[in-house]
Amino acid sequence: MAQPNPPSFGLDDFGLDDRMRLFSYVTADNRTAYLWVLRSLDAARSSYQVVLHTSEVASAMAGLAATYPECPEPAGLELPRLLDALVDWGVLDRGQDGARAATLAEYRNRHSVYQFTEAGYRAHRAVESVLAAGVGDSALSRLVFADLLADLKALAVANADRDAEEVYRKLSRLDRALADIAERAARFYHMLGDLSRTPDVRPEAFLAHKDALLTHLRDFHDELQRYTPRLREAVLEVEATGLDRMVEAAAEADERLFATPAERLDDWRRRWAGLRSWLAPQGDGVLSEADRLAGATIAAIGDVLALLRRVTEARRGGVSRESQLRHLAAWFARVGSVDVAHALFDVVFGLGAPRHVGVAHADPDLIPTRVSWWEAPPVELSRTLVQFGRAPGQGNGRPARLERSHGQRDRLRERQLAEERRSVAAAARLVEQHAGEDLAADVPPLDEPQTAVLRRLLDVALAARVAGRSDAPLAAAAYGVRLTLTPAPGRFTTVVTTTGRLHLDGYALSVSPAEHTVAKRAEPAAELASVS
Repeated sequence: MAQPNPPSFGLDDFGLDDRMRLFSYVTADNRTAYLWVLRSLDAARSSYQVVLHTSEVASAMAGLAATYPECPEPAGLELPRLLDALVDWGVLDRGQDGARAATLAEYRNRHSVYQFTEAGYRAHRAVESVLAAGVGDSALSRLVFADLLADLKALAVANADRDAEEVYRKLSRLDRALADIAERAARFYHMLGDLSRTPDVRPEAFLAHKDALLTHLRDFHDELQRYTPRLREAVLEVEATGLDRMVEAAAEADERLFATPAERLDDWRRRWAGLRSWLAPQGDGVLSEADRLAGATIAAIGDVLALLRRVTEARRGGVSRESQLRHLAAWFARVGSVDVAHALFDVVFGLGAPRHVGVAHADPDLIPTRVSWWEAPPVELSRTLVQFGRAPGQGNGRPARLERSHGQRDRLRERQLAEERRSVAAAARLVEQHAGEDLAADVPPLDEPQTAVLRRLLDVALAARVAGRSDAPLAAAAYGVRLTLTPAPGRFTTVVTTTGRLHLDGYALSVSPAEHTVAKRAEPAAELASVS
């Protein structure tokens, strides 16, 4: 029969799922509001107010909003819904407090109060620690090596004296100190890696702190090199007093109630093995974790100097090459088509199709035909031919020859004169049919050429209006026709044409012959007749 799988970290599948659901508010849609609700509960808890009603949560959020502008106003949030969601995720615990009811109706209604669950409070503190983590928290401690050496010497004395409690205390301090060193080193070197990989390094901030950073690394490396051999000797001295006796003494003084003696022995033996691998590993040529930490420190100094060089080069050029390439990649991602992307590529990198040119040698007889191309003398090429595909002398600044098309000019002139003749003929028919008459009367509709003449005359007449003189008649003459617009307040004039109706408000229209325009319009036709 198959044995069931052991639980993960002491939790079964259901317990593990419940613990993971504690962080559901971090990825929720309104995660900022959930965070500030928990911060208000945490602030009240720091004031020894553990259980809060919805109104008290709103009051605590209002106090945070007065201090932090980014805190949302509780009036704009659905606090009961947010609190119930946090209860469903296991972050908060909900209870009923009937003592807060002032009336029977309030007692009968739901009167919920909220507080952190133990796991929910730890989850919230973990989220806050992640949000508060910054570069300032990353630093190496060089003073801890002296404490390690003193604790190792005291541990050797306590183990020799068979003082179990003192052995337990010194081993616990050594374990915590090494864990602190490992955690600080991991954060510090990770910070340096992020600093070297980021494309937006602020030169002012980095140059202001680069001396302190290099000094910090150098001092830590010096202390590490000075104490590493002494710590190795101290570890060997402790083991010389009896390793098994020391582990048994620490396990005997351990106060963990739910761990068996065998589990405590295995745990302390494992902790001492980790401490020994840090300071004095067994075997020739095996590097200790302290040696690896020294090598990482040297590599970090080189990375800081490389970053310094990159920052100074970026300041000299105005912007870093990496930032330029990132902006260029964003341009490529935003283009609308493949053709635009190819055009952008050609403009940026200048990698187009190769230009093939062929130039004959000035005297081909000087080069024997049996000579290969690799050995033959090169032919000189002009820059304009290579860059623009144009031989020297072409387009060298002289104006190009003006091409005249007399036939096209004659055709355009003929077309213009024909338009003039049609307009003159239409104007003559207009005068002949409607001279002295009101165009709005019951007359035959105007054809298209007559309508074009009328519109042109209306444009000229209406453009000549004088501001403030609405009672003055208007007139315009062209093509042998005079158009008169007489003010007629309240009258709506409509001229019927073959293509529609032309409406004019406040004027009466009439046409009459104009002899002087007839003479002027006849001149171009006579000129054309004489030329032909």
